[in-house]
Amino acid sequence: MQTQVYFNHDGGVDDLISLTLLLQMPTIKLLGVGVIGADSYVEPAVSASRKIIDTFSDQSARLAVAASDSRAVHPFPKEWRTDAYSVDALPVLNERGTVQTPLSPEAAHLDLITKLNQATEPVTLLFTGPLTDLARALAINPSIEYKIAKLLWMGGSFLEQGNVAEPDSDGTAEWNAFWDPEAVKTVFDTQIPIELIGLESTNNVPLTPAIRQRWASKRANAMMDFIGTCYAFVPQLVHFKTNSTYYLWDVLTTCYLLDPTIVKTKAIVCDVIPNGIAGGRTFLTKNGRPAKLVYDVDAAGFFDLIETIIKAD
Repeated sequence: MQTQVYFNHDGGVDDLISLTLLLQMPTIKLLGVGVIGADSYVEPAVSASRKIIDTFSDQSARLAVAASDSRAVHPFPKEWRTDAYSVDALPVLNERGTVQTPLSPEAAHLDLITKLNQATEPVTLLFTGPLTDLARALAINPSIEYKIAKLLWMGGSFLEQGNVAEPDSDGTAEWNAFWDPEAVKTVFDTQIPIELIGLESTNNVPLTPAIRQRWASKRANAMMDFIGTCYAFVPQLVHFKTNSTYYLWDVLTTCYLLDPTIVKTKAIVCDVIPNGIAGGRTFLTKNGRPAKLVYDVDAAGFFDLIETIIKAD
């Protein structure tokens, strides 16, 4: 039996690789793809998404990609947002010269409403970027809450330090929450079951030179070559760690959807600060909402799973 999934991503390298992996999962039925211009600019991210569906699946006849028109409260640094242009220009995605996968006629939040209303069973939402499109969809049609089986979100953190280093932040937020804190609050205030893949676990899967070399040694596999090439656009910071150090945030979230045994989880009760200098900070509180938190990961099992999915093991 296939799990029905709607995927909303924000166009970073690991988002686009997540889409590639999702297309290879026989137990997942993708109902739609929304792209928000957070860790990317939306036009090249949408274009690259359509080309990935064309190149690495046979689903272009039934899948459409929806472009978001949502805007940030706190935009990502522009230096982080340009990778989608490079991925979109890769020869492997442009060999055909034409794009078959259609662009949805609706903005991403409206496309989400349509796909949920058309679904024959509750849908799992996979969000690897901000929650703005979901919050906007709920504001327009609150009844879609009951069409959602659960939300898997790469977002938030309950560590003392987040990964935001901006003048208008106290540094405690995670970027996908910081981009639009009020959207997180809107979603948290629903009854949707939420599973959070935060910095607690993603910090365990950095992109290291050893991983790059491992993938390079298997580049005879077309998808492995694509993955390795995409990650070549990400700076290789070997000697020190900064908030630009690259972790496989979204790929971990996507692989968790397929195989939850690669992580450890625990039940929590939490909330989010919706504005101010601490806007986007997720915190534990007995007066909050229940959620499941992924707090640790079997890193070796995770990297093995990537290769199993694309048959490069």
